[in-house]
Amino acid sequence: MLNLLSMPPSRGTPRARQGGVVLMMALIVLVAMTLAGIALVRSVNTSNIIAGNLAFQQAATHAGDTGTEAAVGWLEANNTAALWGDLLGQGYAASRSDPGLGQSWDNFWSTSLVPTGQVVTLPPDAAGNTVAYTIQRLCNTAGDPTSAAPPTGCEVTQSGAVAASSSRAAGNIALLFSSQIYYRITARIAGPRNTISYVQTIVAL
Repeated sequence: MLNLLSMPPSRGTPRARQGGVVLMMALIVLVAMTLAGIALVRSVNTSNIIAGNLAFQQAATHAGDTGTEAAVGWLEANNTAALWGDLLGQGYAASRSDPGLGQSWDNFWSTSLVPTGQVVTLPPDAAGNTVAYTIQRLCNTAGDPTSAAPPTGCEVTQSGAVAASSSRAAGNIALLFSSQIYYRITARIAGPRNTISYVQTIVAL
């Protein structure tokens, strides 16, 4: 008699073969998260650099007050007929000069003012800012600003002066005026990280 061996009953369903889809999805998500992290780090670094540059720019602009104060002090100490002519070695010009059409102030400073010695450079401050200044009288030409022949074309303002008179008759009281000359002070500040800033101030003496 033929005996047939029976197969043992199966315990559960057989496992299906995995095609690696989950692994591919995990790798794609990991790459996406890595790129997002790199973008975030670069964004934070860029923001920090911009904030730092703005801080240096603002500090350089504030340092320009040192050059302005030094120039005003020089003007007050030399407010005589000596200002009718150029004193280029002391950073003073008796007539104005401006950048040409399309020329930047930085290019004008380095190509026109520095070679002619019209710049006074102060020692660097504690923050590393180097301040230099130049003074220009706002006149077309050098000379006596009160002279009419030839006219210097100076920008002047008039301030009233007190006039004493013993007569009260109409038409006999004359008003006296004293003229003030305008001067333009240009300060250039060179700071850390190649920061360049310009500050211009107009004073009347």
